Amino acid sequence: MDGIMQMGLPVLGIVAAAAVTFYAVSFNEIREKSFRDLEDEEDENGGFKTSLSSRKRRARKKADKQAKS
Repeated sequence: MDGIMQMGLPVLGIVAAAAVTFYAVSFNEIREKSFRDLEDEEDENGGFKTSLSSRKRRARKKADKQAKS
C-alpha cells in the first residue's frame, strides 16, 4: 500500500497538471480567436453595432402597428 501511494501520488499530480494546462491553453486560444473575430467584424462593419434604445424600439413597433391598420 505504501509503495502504491509513493508512485501513485506523483503520477496523479502530473496528470492533474497536464489537464489544467490543456484547459488553460484551450481557453486562451478560444479567447484569442474571439478577439480576432471581433476585430475582423469591427473592420468589416466600420465599428460596433449599436442596439436600439427602448424608446426607438417602442416607436418602431408603434409605427409598424399603425402601418398594418
